[in-house]
Amino acid sequence: MVKLRLKRFGRRHRSFFRLNAMDSRSPRDGRVIEELGWYDPNADEPDKQVSLNRDRIEYWLSVGAQPSDTVRDLLKRRGVAVK
Repeated sequence: MVKLRLKRFGRRHRSFFRLNAMDSRSPRDGRVIEELGWYDPNADEPDKQVSLNRDRIEYWLSVGAQPSDTVRDLLKRRGVAVK
């Protein structure tokens, strides 16, 4: 199954995440099917905190990809409809 989940980058105490479509069996930092955006929890301004490729995310959700809990919350905050 394809999952929408975060892949961790950055350094210690300065995390940065990329939002990816990945196979559910692959490790957290493993092979990616498609990169869909990024999330920077340490950014000062809210509009520089998240960047999403909305069209592709809606496509992956329409074909049955399941978002992780954190990704689901991010999508809801940005107004992307998640079941």
